[in-house]
Amino acid sequence: MRNYLLLTPGPLSTSESVRQAMLQDWCTWDKDYNEGVVTVIREQLLKLAGLDGEYTTVLLQGSGTYAVEATLSCAVRPQDKLLIVANGAYGKRMGDIARRHGLNHVLVSLKETAPVTPEAVRRALEEHPDITHLAMVHCETTTGILNPVEAVARAIRGRGLTFIVDAMSSFGGIPIDIRKLGIDFLVSSANKCIQGVPGFGFVIAKRSSLARCEGASRSLSLDLYDQWAEMEKGHGKWRFTSPTHVVRAFFQAMKELEEEGGIEARHDRYRENHAELVEGMRRSGFRTLLPDELQSPIITSFLYPEEDFDFQKFYEALKERGFVIYPGKISEAPTFRIGNIGDVFPDDFRRLAEAVADIRRSK
Repeated sequence: MRNYLLLTPGPLSTSESVRQAMLQDWCTWDKDYNEGVVTVIREQLLKLAGLDGEYTTVLLQGSGTYAVEATLSCAVRPQDKLLIVANGAYGKRMGDIARRHGLNHVLVSLKETAPVTPEAVRRALEEHPDITHLAMVHCETTTGILNPVEAVARAIRGRGLTFIVDAMSSFGGIPIDIRKLGIDFLVSSANKCIQGVPGFGFVIAKRSSLARCEGASRSLSLDLYDQWAEMEKGHGKWRFTSPTHVVRAFFQAMKELEEEGGIEARHDRYRENHAELVEGMRRSGFRTLLPDELQSPIITSFLYPEEDFDFQKFYEALKERGFVIYPGKISEAPTFRIGNIGDVFPDDFRRLAEAVADIRRSK
């Protein structure tokens, strides 16, 4: 039973069957769990991405940031130099990770409403010709901007860079050709577009790139290579306690993604959700922060409609009507955000539009 719809970028509203999947206990040593659930998930993630044995998958306890930190701290060795191009809080967080781990890195910070462009990447590479690794966020949920990862990939092709993409809020909901783009490490999380629940992240990696991570980690629990090696050797066994209920929920969520028609079908639904959302909000006098051509279908930022707009009052009024939204996260303008992903559908956004219109009329 739902108390409200979570219109956020994750955690998000999940299906009843995903929640039901968590009602059974699992033994972390048991073959039924490790081979029947974990190993199947790892294989299905590769299938979902259209990849083969040149690539592999690693699951890691914790939020998506744990998986990003594990990847950066293992992939960037002392002799390497990392370029991070950021246009929001999650790109900048990669800079924080690099600083904490003492990684040799350069952080290029762009405006939060400007995309990560090939030109920005080329300029940074010209200024720092010793760069060996590039990291960027695909969909920056600070604003909802969709960075042109394809154009960036073309710009760095042939340079021999290790390409790390935070696809936390896009993988599973937006088509990404990992092989064609030359992505070495793609990082995402259970509770985003695949519509599971929070508790673990995952990395899709080139085996050759991951093999170079052996012995590089500065952390025990975040050693991505050791986690992978244990899963390979132990047929799905995690090094430390596995979040079994969360993993089983993800197993169910993967099944439901396939039943929906895969990434393309889910992408279509998210785009329709976004279109209904924007149309309804504009009817009530709200403007989007980003121009339509930069906007992802994942989460949408809206400007405050007037100077004295009371977001908390608006939030509570929507919550009373069964919808929970997100505050803004940028410094350039007062905004709030509404997510389009999860077990939510166009009719939900039509109902949201009616609720918003009713709140605006009664203010």
